[in-house]
Amino acid sequence: MAILEVSNIQKSFGKLQVLKDVSFKADDGEIVSIIGSSGSGKSTLLRCINRLETVDAGTIVVDDQTMVSEVNGKTTYADKSVLRAIRLKTGLVFQNFNLFPHYTVLRNIIEAPIKVLGMSKEEAEAQAMEILKKLGLEAKKDSYPQELSGGQSQRVSIARALALKPKILFFDEPTSALDPELTNEVLKVIRSLADMHMTMIIVTHEMEFAKELSDKIIFMDNGVIAAEGTPDEIFNSDNLRIKEFLGNYRA
Repeated sequence: MAILEVSNIQKSFGKLQVLKDVSFKADDGEIVSIIGSSGSGKSTLLRCINRLETVDAGTIVVDDQTMVSEVNGKTTYADKSVLRAIRLKTGLVFQNFNLFPHYTVLRNIIEAPIKVLGMSKEEAEAQAMEILKKLGLEAKKDSYPQELSGGQSQRVSIARALALKPKILFFDEPTSALDPELTNEVLKVIRSLADMHMTMIIVTHEMEFAKELSDKIIFMDNGVIAAEGTPDEIFNSDNLRIKEFLGNYRA
């Protein structure tokens, strides 16, 4: 059953159309990787789904709640209560961590559950410690972001997203700022989330990771979905553009 439905999304910045009639679905528990060259629209698509950007046209439905739709030819967003409910169902992990530098690791994680979900401090801290333990970071609870490695910082940002108990977790190039050794730390965490049947939409340049982990891969090119299929279908595709793109990673 689809937990995310994106239909005919369009998005322009001035005269530049970044997304051109983009449509796809993700089922509950499915892992979807989005690949493609820089500038193909991957990150903009994630930002639109997470309402960091507004769409110019199209429909987005999250867990049977409509975020935005076309009404009488006009793009219309749901009211604030529906948007808030949808926001609580999604979590976004950025490539540059976005941690509060003046907060400890623990406070970075408990802030949103207390303010957004209304958790008590005790409940939020207990949950945070449970998540940190799963991610191998319990010893870092009193550390500040500047005291962490890049891999540890990204794991904390994942912990912060998980603390809001999202139904869908989005990753925007989660390893792009990391060296290979630290990249493996973060990919190991994402693999562990897959074992928990977390629905994940992952924009990534890690081709072997996408091939190994994904249920479905979307290849974007010039603002459209040029191909969509299983890892085998994408990595063995006869599509010349896909072969050219993958060849750059294999070279």
